[in-house]
Amino acid sequence: MTHEQTAPGPRGAAVGRRIGIGIMHGLWRPRVLGAWRVPSHGPVILAANHSHGVDGPMLIGTSPRPVHFLVKQEAFVGPLDPFLRGIGQLPVDRQGTDRTAVTSALGVLARGGVLGIFPEGTRGGGDFASIRGGLAYFAVRSGAPVVPVACFGTTEHGRAIRTLPPLRSRIDVVFGDPFEAGDGTGARTRRALDAATLRIQERLTAHLGNARRATGRA
Repeated sequence: MTHEQTAPGPRGAAVGRRIGIGIMHGLWRPRVLGAWRVPSHGPVILAANHSHGVDGPMLIGTSPRPVHFLVKQEAFVGPLDPFLRGIGQLPVDRQGTDRTAVTSALGVLARGGVLGIFPEGTRGGGDFASIRGGLAYFAVRSGAPVVPVACFGTTEHGRAIRTLPPLRSRIDVVFGDPFEAGDGTGARTRRALDAATLRIQERLTAHLGNARRATGRA
């Protein structure tokens, strides 16, 4: 069985995108910049900063293409489980190497879909100060370009409790230029992946700074 055969189909993610558009634009005022930079076809990895639970749904509702996000498995409880699976989202166990999640994610890319990843691994400062190596693995293994994404306005720095953003407030989503994470050799050694991780972090951090200036969030 190939990776592609174990991946969720594109139909669910397309439905999720329509739902996301309705809810995100209904509750807030997203301002999307650079969506044209996302390749219109072929495998793509969206790598976004993460500081609030709204970030994922916001990206699903503002991306120009349907997205399959790797989502912590703790979110797949009760009625959310069949819903999230139905819209093509992928549960992942963050405590170790989740082979099922890895296979599903590679399958999404193998069939030319869009994979969404929060490379910081969990909600944090949203500044890409620390990223995990999973993104580099997916990018180098699949050859898919990485598109950096910066999301601003979902949380206020310094607040102990990250409540929902005020209704109808502006949330900025900025897509950057796609780039190749690997060195062009196709090497997947630990050394090559570590170098790719550093390369990714540099590009994501640079995009974050550019996006802050472009949106006035500096």
